[in-house]
Amino acid sequence: MLTSAKFVPSTVRGLRGIYSSSIKFSDNLFVHRDTPEDNPSIPFEFTEENKKRAKAILNIYPEGHKRGAMIPLLDLAQRQHGWLPISAMHKVADILGLPNMRVYEVATFYTMFMRKPTGTYHIQVCTTTPCWLRGSDEVLNACKRKLNIGVGETTEDGKFTISEVECLGACVNAPMIAVNDDYYEDLTEKDTEEILDDLKQGKVPRPGPKNGRFASEPAGGLTSLTAEPQGPGFGLQPGL
Repeated sequence: MLTSAKFVPSTVRGLRGIYSSSIKFSDNLFVHRDTPEDNPSIPFEFTEENKKRAKAILNIYPEGHKRGAMIPLLDLAQRQHGWLPISAMHKVADILGLPNMRVYEVATFYTMFMRKPTGTYHIQVCTTTPCWLRGSDEVLNACKRKLNIGVGETTEDGKFTISEVECLGACVNAPMIAVNDDYYEDLTEKDTEEILDDLKQGKVPRPGPKNGRFASEPAGGLTSLTAEPQGPGFGLQPGL
């Protein structure tokens, strides 16, 4: 029996509480369950055009290393179907000559692969620290309010799906959202609502910052490199 532990009276223990954040569960599917729209009996086949793309992808990889094409082929299947059903994973496994489990491992690891029906417009709202500090909660709430759905849900018309995601790599332009392959940055609630209104009308909003910036330059103007650079030898000692 261990005897080194000291007894701490409850009155002392109560002086300091233990705090923890709430557990956040992913809205993605990691364990497959057969559904009417996603089961192995539903055939999947690449279109003729995508068969050519798949062949071009495979040609990038040398013999013996074709399994390196797994992620590009899964992405191709998802772009064709709109999301990634299990029959598409089986097709990729068949093309690569791999057990189905090898493909399952990849498709369920990367959150870029959507394992359930997803809207035409996949709205990914970043809520990691930089975006959160700049108002991502307001952006997310604007999406939920405007579309009348929650995180992980899809609108009844099948057009929009909202996902809450971790860093999308545009921290300097926080807060931001990704709509399919396009980034919309430096957002306000009003900007977010306007983007969603355009998408509802079938328009494609101009991607990029919404606060007047061209890219990721300082919002208040340049803070360095404001003059022509000095020539060779500038600042060196005369002896050099």
